[in-house]
Amino acid sequence: MSTIETQDPLTGREVAAADGRLQTRLWLRLLTCTQLIETEIRGRLRSGFETTLPRFDVLAQLHSAGAALTMGELSARLMVTTGNVTGLIDAMEHDGLVARQPNPADRRSTLIAATVAGQALFASMAPAHQRWIDGLTASLSRAEMALLFELLGKLKESVSQQI
Repeated sequence: MSTIETQDPLTGREVAAADGRLQTRLWLRLLTCTQLIETEIRGRLRSGFETTLPRFDVLAQLHSAGAALTMGELSARLMVTTGNVTGLIDAMEHDGLVARQPNPADRRSTLIAATVAGQALFASMAPAHQRWIDGLTASLSRAEMALLFELLGKLKESVSQQI
C-alpha cells in the first residue's frame, strides 16, 4: 500500500495517509462537523423558540422564496421527499404557522405560504440563528471560510458528477 504525502493548505503540515484513507477521513470529518452543528442548532431552536429544525427550515425556505411554494418546490428546496413534508406541513398548519392555498396555475397542486404568525416566528428566529452560526464558525478567519466554501463547492461538483 502506498502512502500519499500532501501538505495541508491551512496549517502547512504534512499529511500522510494510505491510498483512500484520507478520503474516508475527510468524509467522516464532514459528517462529524455536520452532526455537531445540527445537534447544537436543534437544541438552541428547541430551548429558545420551542420549535424544531424542520419547522425553521420550512419557514426559511418560504421566506427565501418570497412567495408561496408548491409541496414539490418546498420538498426540492428542503432536499426531502414530498411525503416527508406533508406531515410537517399538516402540523405547522394546525399550529397556524403555514396555510394551504389553491394553486391558480395548477388545480392539482396546493401552495404553501407562511402565515403572519409563521412570518413573525421566523423573523424572531433568523437573527438568533445567524448569531449561532457566526459563533460556531468563529474560530475560522474570513479567508479560511472563503477557502473552505470554495473547496466544498468543488467537492459538491465532484459528487454531483458521480451521481
